[in-house]
Amino acid sequence: MQHSAPQSRIHEAIAALRSFDRNAAVSFMRLHLKERMEPGDSWRSVTTLANRIGEIDIAVEAMRRYAHTPPQTLDRTLEYFSELATHGRVKECLAEIDRLPTSVQNHTAVIHLRATLATQTGEFDRAEQWHRQTIEQSPLTGQNWLGLSVIKKFTEGDPDIDEMERLRGSIRGTPPTSQATFFYALGKAYHDIKDFDRAFAAYRDGADVKRTEETFDAAARDKFADQVIAEFTPKNLNRLTPSECDSQRPIFVTGLPRSGTTLVEQILTSHSAVSGGAELNLLRAALLPAGDFSWNAALAYEGRSASGDDPWGSVGRDYMTMLNQRFGPDGRIVDKTLNHSRFMGLILHALPHAKVIWLRRNPDDTAISVFRNYFASPLPWSWSLTDIARYFKKDDALFNHWANAYPDRILTIPYEELVVDSKPWIAKILAHVGLSEERAAFEPHKQEKRSVLTASVAQVRQPISAKQVGAAKAYDKFMGPFREAYYGK
Repeated sequence: MQHSAPQSRIHEAIAALRSFDRNAAVSFMRLHLKERMEPGDSWRSVTTLANRIGEIDIAVEAMRRYAHTPPQTLDRTLEYFSELATHGRVKECLAEIDRLPTSVQNHTAVIHLRATLATQTGEFDRAEQWHRQTIEQSPLTGQNWLGLSVIKKFTEGDPDIDEMERLRGSIRGTPPTSQATFFYALGKAYHDIKDFDRAFAAYRDGADVKRTEETFDAAARDKFADQVIAEFTPKNLNRLTPSECDSQRPIFVTGLPRSGTTLVEQILTSHSAVSGGAELNLLRAALLPAGDFSWNAALAYEGRSASGDDPWGSVGRDYMTMLNQRFGPDGRIVDKTLNHSRFMGLILHALPHAKVIWLRRNPDDTAISVFRNYFASPLPWSWSLTDIARYFKKDDALFNHWANAYPDRILTIPYEELVVDSKPWIAKILAHVGLSEERAAFEPHKQEKRSVLTASVAQVRQPISAKQVGAAKAYDKFMGPFREAYYGK
């Protein structure tokens, strides 16, 4: 590696990534941290790049330096706190908040962050108190109402609903994100009181706002899925150099959003041998040397590897390093990233001892649940029932392809059977991934303090229940666009 001026290290890292050399990019970024000690606005860009390649430690340190760049504003500080929370460093984030001056701790944005963290760890009473403070301080910020709606069960004659209805006209003058989150919160309120017509109208209003910001490129997604199915056959995958990564640490849980994946994650992380889990999105970073995840890119990656190298084992070991940065070196880890169906073949090739649990749920119930939820990471296909149907159909095809290719490594879990009679299915889940049966895994709702970042945060704190089976019936009159696009009728 040639020496260069410190200010060019990031350019060298970017050049390395263009050549699909992730490890070289990481080395340049570490040198950048070592050589550039003075603060600067560029640290924010370093965080973005570090997150793209899965380097959590670099991302957090770069954002810390950005936050301490003069002028030290609250916005910069909150970005740093958000970075900590995103990577599971909740205790560190709370400690940083506690060090703020009291006047700053009382700022609406800081209180909102406290409320969000309390929600994630299941401290709903404290979270509600903080959310109400944010609403009192900033009633026309939709995110404050959405946060409250996640943890609250609204009732008939609820004064919160009256207040939201009073504010509805004024919310149209706020930024798009505030509008969208407000309407999803209002939809949840109407849903709780079983006013499903008004609930659907509010959800649709929120989705309409989101569609003005980003569109779903269904044709591109369909093309990629079809290409994956055609090219990543068992015969082709057997042509790749075997991986020597022998780790069994990761447990992959996948499926469509709202199909029960968070429940299974909660079951697994209740086990004493499992130390954590989340939607990690780290394997995409580990697979960067393989280019665009196509078959031709996989072959090109092998072609760039020297004779005797272990290219796919290197991918697996890089992923293990990323897990260590997020969770430490001990225990099994649940990776609940939901978009793994796009490159499942490469995942299972790079990690030949890994097992997968794939959730399947009634399409109608899944569709309406997706449409009703505001996702922290935008899912453009979730803002239209027709787009949801098109996305589901390709996901079905990918599931069938991978389940047939890896019948011994992928365990399919029917959501409805899991929630109706959980014990035998939990036993199957534990056996599939090589875990002994423990009582805690059969009572996942009793798990304390684990941070849950998904829309199921309140649901998984309750005993396993079948009450969400048949959820689409309440919205039956609105399901036509989905059913026509999905079933062809």
